[in-house]
Amino acid sequence: MIIIKTQSEIEIMRQGGKILAQIVKEVGEAAKPGVSTEELNYLAEKLMRKYKAEPSFKNYRGYPKSICTSVNDVIVHGIPSAEAVLKNGDILGLDIGLKYKELYTDMAVTIPIGRISKAARRLINVTKKSLELALKKVRAGQALGDICYAVQNYAEANGFDVIRDLVGHGVGKQVHEDPKIPNYGEPGSGVILAEGMTLAIEPMVVAGYPEISVDDDGWTARTKDGELAAHFEVTLAVTRDGLQILTK
Repeated sequence: MIIIKTQSEIEIMRQGGKILAQIVKEVGEAAKPGVSTEELNYLAEKLMRKYKAEPSFKNYRGYPKSICTSVNDVIVHGIPSAEAVLKNGDILGLDIGLKYKELYTDMAVTIPIGRISKAARRLINVTKKSLELALKKVRAGQALGDICYAVQNYAEANGFDVIRDLVGHGVGKQVHEDPKIPNYGEPGSGVILAEGMTLAIEPMVVAGYPEISVDDDGWTARTKDGELAAHFEVTLAVTRDGLQILTK
């Protein structure tokens, strides 16, 4: 069931989303060669306490940390660790979920660590652009498939592929809500967007094939062929004429 939010709920999500965007910014700035992903997790928790918010990922279905840190071939759900030390040339997917006044927002970026290859830079840029193109399709009355297709079409046109086993989602009252939002689809298909829907749209784009494998920890999802992956995500509210990005 898709949960339509009231204007007051969307305003609270906007407040939480602003805090989340600031945390993502500060954690991203701290991500440098020689820093462990556990240090980033500690910083994120410290910032959440500062802003009187809570991590929405910690203990969610048993997930052990407050943020996800996905390095290189890890697509999503990388678990922070003191042993996972960032190095020059890595790319890092930072995915952070926040609970603020009982409502949830979600955001992700992929960032370079030091100097990265041209190929890695291009993957990041294409993934980010695919999200921007998808957002242009968001408005009340639009088919969800138009958004999904926008991501797929741009990624594939640039020689990349999209993950099919993991999807975006509704968000707000819960960490994950309906509808599911894949990064592929047919124009004109699927749910028709309505004013008051709050969605987490999150392109996951890979340099190689879209098949994934999950580590023994039950969470870390990586490309089966070991190729690089990138991930961007925003939380938004659907409006009559377009959208309001809540994580900005």
